Amino acid sequence: MNGRTLVISPNWIGDAVMAQPLLQRLKARHPERPIDVLAPPSVAPVWRAVVEVDTVLETPFRHKALQLRERWKYAKVLRARGYTDAYVLPNTLKYALIPWLAGVKRRVGYKGEMRYGLINVMHLDDTPPRPMVPFYAALANAPGAPLAPAPRPRLQVAPARIEAAMAGAGLAPDRPLVVFAPGAEFGPAKRWPPRHFAALAQAILAHQRHALIALLGSPKDRETCDEVMALAGAAASAMLNLAGRTQLDEAFALIARAGAVVANDSGLLHIASSLNRPVIALYGPTDPDHAPPFSDIAQALSLRIDCSPCRRRECPLGHHDCMEKMEAPLVWKALAPMLAP
Repeated sequence: MNGRTLVISPNWIGDAVMAQPLLQRLKARHPERPIDVLAPPSVAPVWRAVVEVDTVLETPFRHKALQLRERWKYAKVLRARGYTDAYVLPNTLKYALIPWLAGVKRRVGYKGEMRYGLINVMHLDDTPPRPMVPFYAALANAPGAPLAPAPRPRLQVAPARIEAAMAGAGLAPDRPLVVFAPGAEFGPAKRWPPRHFAALAQAILAHQRHALIALLGSPKDRETCDEVMALAGAAASAMLNLAGRTQLDEAFALIARAGAVVANDSGLLHIASSLNRPVIALYGPTDPDHAPPFSDIAQALSLRIDCSPCRRRECPLGHHDCMEKMEAPLVWKALAPMLAP
């Protein structure tokens, strides 16, 4: 059948990465059919690193706004592209409106916000929830079909892009690079304390004195990264706070160059995993079984104390023990074998 496939992206970087195996399945089924992805500007760089994507379209809509008139106008643009089918990954009503208004005949997704009619190939939401990768990948099959193991998320960065990002950040190409991602958009409960990151940096540099440590994140994470460096003492001379100073595609390239990545449960963790970098993933209020790293070399660390996973943005008990008690020596024990001597 001729035409194109439209995939409407999740709104979070990590979720977009974990949706990539769905595109692997769709492309394997119809290799001749171009796949377009409609994504928020903040997530679009993820899809530009996906080899199965033909065109990335950026949403012109404001976050959490219905903007029905704007969606109707944009649907006319999509109608002209001739889509055979659409996969609606966000569970909201407003995203399901877009392919319906665009006249796409086959519209696939989960029930979400009671989207009967807007979604006409409807999968039932998970009870209990599945891990995110098979949750999205299941949309490639008929509703209720037996579940097959999903492929791993897979992104790609060109070597020239890595070289340019290293030069742009002022990082020497001949020195070992470790990346820290101390932030998490979800909320402070997901963040490993800055003093623990600082102590880990000291352990790394005692072991590998020529190493460089790059701290990555959004502008919102810059203060946290500054705190890590302030607590690191002499180790700060080998650290660089790049939070808010790199575009997302540049952060991808630096991660692709890293010998190891230490990250909270965040978008950058899943970027590192999809680039198959050695990863230490730190989980506190979230469940490592729900969104684990998929790198060949990876350690998911969680204390699994009685009150976790609470899935709360802030610790409801006020002690944050799930992260506070995960001290640097525990993480260093997992990280050390990943680093060259």
